[in-house]
Amino acid sequence: MTIFLRLFAWLLAAAVTFATLGPPAYRPHAPITHVGEHGLAFVLVGLAFALAYPRQRPMVASLTVVLTGVLELLQLLVPGRHARLEDFVVDALAALAGFALAVIVERLMQLHQHAKAH
Repeated sequence: MTIFLRLFAWLLAAAVTFATLGPPAYRPHAPITHVGEHGLAFVLVGLAFALAYPRQRPMVASLTVVLTGVLELLQLLVPGRHARLEDFVVDALAALAGFALAVIVERLMQLHQHAKAH
């Protein structure tokens, strides 16, 4: 299961990277706001990496924030794209929310298992 989760997390990160740096014509657009799109994408990235690397969560969460900043800055090199502090803040906080969501879900599952055992 761990291999599948890690593969999924990296494929999701690649998809978000392509959507961020790739040609606008190939970017998916959800029927939500720009901030909502960013938030959804990075919550999913954070959740995927939190589930894929449970023993290294603090380090992986930190790396996720750093790499989110790098991804935002790389947009300066892409014609027609721009790096915005607002986008970085939304992306980083959303990714951390994904990590927090993973922890909450795991704790709830543990409580459920504990209650079932008694």
